[in-house]
Amino acid sequence: MAQSQSLLKRTIYTLGREPKKSLRRFFIGLGLFAISVLLIVSGYFYWPLLQLPGLIVLPLSLYFAIYGYLGIFANRFAQVISATDLDDTNRDIF
Repeated sequence: MAQSQSLLKRTIYTLGREPKKSLRRFFIGLGLFAISVLLIVSGYFYWPLLQLPGLIVLPLSLYFAIYGYLGIFANRFAQVISATDLDDTNRDIF
């Protein structure tokens, strides 16, 4: 049980190590998603071949957005874990 908790902590600390890079990845994914949706919608209304690049960019945009958001979430969660660990160590002292 303790080993799985340490593995979880290590994974969370690794993912949340660089919050600025995670935020940049998230915004890149969000921008690519907007471009992808624009291409798909314009292909629906104007020229159907525009949908193909939109569909190709869509998985890439989702990957960047999800990976970036996961890093942001892991950073916040790591802050909560470290705060609760600090509370546990202070509680043992008194």
